[in-house]
Amino acid sequence: MTGPSAALAALAAALLAGGAAAFSAAPDCPAARPLSPPRVGHRPRGALAASRDADADDGEHAHTRRAALRRGILASSLGAAAVSLPIGDHNAARAALGTLPEFADANAAFQSITVDVTDKSQFDETIAFFTNSFDGMKVLRERGGGGGGIKDAWLGFGPETLSIPPAFELPVSSLSQYGGHASLHLRYDPSATAPLYKRSGGEFNNEPAPGDNIAYLQLGVPQYRISQMTKHGGNVLDAYGWVNVVSPAGLPVRAIVGIRPDPMMFLAVNCEDVNKSEEFYAKLGFARQEYPYARLNQGQGQFEPPQPSGSAYVAPSPNSMGVLLLPRERKLRKKAVVPNRVLRSMNVVYAPTEDGGGSAGGLDPQFADPSGVPVAFVAQEYLEKEIKQTAVSRS
Repeated sequence: MTGPSAALAALAAALLAGGAAAFSAAPDCPAARPLSPPRVGHRPRGALAASRDADADDGEHAHTRRAALRRGILASSLGAAAVSLPIGDHNAARAALGTLPEFADANAAFQSITVDVTDKSQFDETIAFFTNSFDGMKVLRERGGGGGGIKDAWLGFGPETLSIPPAFELPVSSLSQYGGHASLHLRYDPSATAPLYKRSGGEFNNEPAPGDNIAYLQLGVPQYRISQMTKHGGNVLDAYGWVNVVSPAGLPVRAIVGIRPDPMMFLAVNCEDVNKSEEFYAKLGFARQEYPYARLNQGQGQFEPPQPSGSAYVAPSPNSMGVLLLPRERKLRKKAVVPNRVLRSMNVVYAPTEDGGGSAGGLDPQFADPSGVPVAFVAQEYLEKEIKQTAVSRS
């Protein structure tokens, strides 16, 4: 076995092997238990196993990253030129998304969210908030800012490219160097005159998010630092087992101590009618997926909540970031959700059809869901081109 097939087999073997490792909470973070080696038959939760507090075997699942890689090994051993996972005759002609084996059965992925910022100091403080508060988050890409124009920054936990990055080397590279990561896009427009979110006065920010349709962006990270959240203008709402905080730009964030292949897990949206919202996303190619957890105890311990009652978790692929559709709290059901104006769009990258239909670029929203969340579609060729042009040099 040589070439890409051998590389894929080696990659899968390394990830299947797992290994013993440990993570710890920062001094101002909830206590986290040491990790134990993964056991055969366990659902993978990233390159490492999560906490020891749930050691029950939960079986093999077809749509996890390691399962996709297992199928990749099988395809390689049969002499296949490329990984191909059948998903139904009606989709036989649709284009595949990238070349990562875990996206072989998908033609779309929820790739990023865009947050508008209208103040330069708030833009800088938001970058500092995310990169200092959440372990592993860094600036992936930057663009503009010269001559008073729009400045963009993309933050995340690893490469966004939909292929295996050249820098990914076996057996030393971690999944933080693998492709397919989601990102948080910050967009600063100096020409905007009205602030979208303004922190409260005083030493600590206690200003709530400007709107309630976005419940939170959930992150599953090895550690987070509450002291850095408050230092850089975050409004910490609560921190009992996990932390809920409003970022300096007005985006609510929930962080859980745990391990994920991509720590950017999902966007939680408050819905007036979950069924109506699910129908909307179904028309965009989102389907119900297994609810993701950052810890192996799957919401049964004190450091990660279970899936909320009455909610629906949807995503265009089991391996991409998803959307958690939440029912309104009973006391708020007679009130309409209020859009959080800092969220410019949630961005879905897709593979145009073979005839090139619908191959739009850009990040301008094309739809809004029933909760007022704008949705933009981005062609994968446009994304890959943008990644090359705006990537931050790590040399």
